Amino acid sequence: MKDKRSNFPLPLSSVTGAAVRRASAYAPVPVATPQTATRNAQVPAPPAPAQSGAAPSRAHSQALLRAQPAAPGAPRADLLVSDAIRRQMVARVARQGVADALVLAALERVPRHLFIEPALSAQAYIDASLPIGHQQTISQPYIVARMIELMRNGGKLARVLEIGTGCGYQAAVLACVAQEVYSIERIKPLHELAKTNLRPLRIANLRLHYGDGMLGLPQAAPFDGIILAAAGLAVPQALLEQLSIGGRLLAPVGAQVQHLQLIERTGQAEWSSATLEGCHFVPLRAGTI
Repeated sequence: MKDKRSNFPLPLSSVTGAAVRRASAYAPVPVATPQTATRNAQVPAPPAPAQSGAAPSRAHSQALLRAQPAAPGAPRADLLVSDAIRRQMVARVARQGVADALVLAALERVPRHLFIEPALSAQAYIDASLPIGHQQTISQPYIVARMIELMRNGGKLARVLEIGTGCGYQAAVLACVAQEVYSIERIKPLHELAKTNLRPLRIANLRLHYGDGMLGLPQAAPFDGIILAAAGLAVPQALLEQLSIGGRLLAPVGAQVQHLQLIERTGQAEWSSATLEGCHFVPLRAGTI
């Protein structure tokens, strides 16, 4: 995938030198998200997302992943969802072994508390999955970072497909490390929830789709990376076919016992796979509801 990350706000390509080091020495990168940003902020409707293939404009770049401040007189955001707490979360993920500075910086930029119910704000930055309704969850921060790190493999991501948008959190993180992100959700209310959650962030390089994720998105293929946020007994062949040669797919596989599976396309009809660490995801299902 061609690299156009210079178009992003808070350029991720600037995370070099001292910031690119071992996970145990991770130094958080300053973020632009105001501590006063809340789910109840009064935010004007953003411009329509950019068409696929279009580079984010400079104006969009300045606004990407920058939540709007609360309206005058609105209560200050709870300290539990402050930038400092988010940095602590990222440092914890780094101690767990995620060493990709680009991924860690992306994890720090995205305000996770904006993607969960206000009643769960106190748990927004713990390393655990949380319910988002419809028997679905927002993935734990570590597993989000780990899967993206494995998919990126230190390279450049131009076009990425996410299966299972959920509340939109992982899609927002992916938008920090890839030039174009496509995300599919099969549950209509969650598709709408993700749009609502992502609207204040004004992410120009992210496109949401309502549909059957097991079919992928052939009209936008091939993808340099595909990531699944639900576990099946096997990875659908349609998704394997939509990987570009050299592309990587990360998916949880299994029923009661699940493991991350890394699949890399090595030729026109050739794929290699590796079984990695244990995990726990909701089931991968076909169709839409």
